[in-house]
Amino acid sequence: MTTAVSVRGLRKQYPGHLAVAGLDLEIAQGEVFALLGPNGAGKTTTVEILEGHRQRTAGEVTVLGEDPGKAGRAWRARLGIVLQTATDAAELNVAETVRHFAKYYPGPRDPDEVIEKVGLTEKARTRVKALSGGQRRRVDVALGIIGRPELLFLDEPTTGFDPEARRQFWTLISDLAAEGTTILLTTHYLDEAEALADRVAVIARGEIVAQDTPQNLGGRAAAEATVRWTDERGEHVERTAYPTKLVTELAAGGRELAGLTVTRPSLEDIYLDLIGDKA
Repeated sequence: MTTAVSVRGLRKQYPGHLAVAGLDLEIAQGEVFALLGPNGAGKTTTVEILEGHRQRTAGEVTVLGEDPGKAGRAWRARLGIVLQTATDAAELNVAETVRHFAKYYPGPRDPDEVIEKVGLTEKARTRVKALSGGQRRRVDVALGIIGRPELLFLDEPTTGFDPEARRQFWTLISDLAAEGTTILLTTHYLDEAEALADRVAVIARGEIVAQDTPQNLGGRAAAEATVRWTDERGEHVERTAYPTKLVTELAAGGRELAGLTVTRPSLEDIYLDLIGDKA
C-alpha cells in the first residue's frame, strides 16, 4: 500500500523540554489512524509538525510524498485540518462560511453537500456566533473536508457533540475513509478510536509505547479474561486465559451458572496500563 505519512526518529526539543523523543510512525494511504495519549504527551506537537505548522529538531518526515517543513501551497491544498480550537467568521452564517472557504481550493466539494454531511442544513442561514458549541464544531469539520483532502487531520473533533451528533460524525468519517481519504485522529474518547480506527498508537512522553489494531493493542486479544458467575455456593470471580474451557468445565459439573459474564480488558484498560508509568 502507498504510504501517506512516514516518520523516522522525529525529535522536537524546546528549551529545557524534549517534547518528542525519537518517534517512528507510518500511516498507509486510506487508513484511519488514531493517536492516543495523555495531555502533554507530544500528540499536538507531532501533528503540528506533520501539518507543516511547526519545525522539527531532528528526524525524517514525509507527508503525501513531501517534507512538510518545506512543502508549498499546492501541498497544503491536499490537506484538511480540524483544529482543537478554531477561529471562525462569527458574523457570517454557516452557508456563507463554508462557501467562502471552498474558494481556497482547486476542486472543492459542493458546499451544500458538505453542510448536509455535517448535519447543519437546518442551520445553514444561521450566523456562526449564534450556534451552540457542538454546532460550531460541526462547522469546523465542514471546513476541514470542503477541499476534498487526501489527508485529514482531526484533533479532538467531537468535543461538545451530543451522543447522536457523535454517531453521525462517525458515519461521516467512515464514508470519507471509504472514499480513500487518509485520516489521522487524536481523541480522548477511546470508544471513538475503537469505532473508527484501523490502527491506534499510544504516545507518552514523546515516545510511541504501543501500536496495533484496537483489538490487539498491548496484547489485548490474548489477555486473560475475567469470568464471573453465581451458583448455590455464592458469587465467584476467576481470571483465565481459557474462558471457554472454564465455562465448559463448570457446566459439565452440573452447576447452574447464574449471571455468567466473560469479559476481556477494554481498550481503556489497556491504554491506562500502557501510559501508567509514563503519564
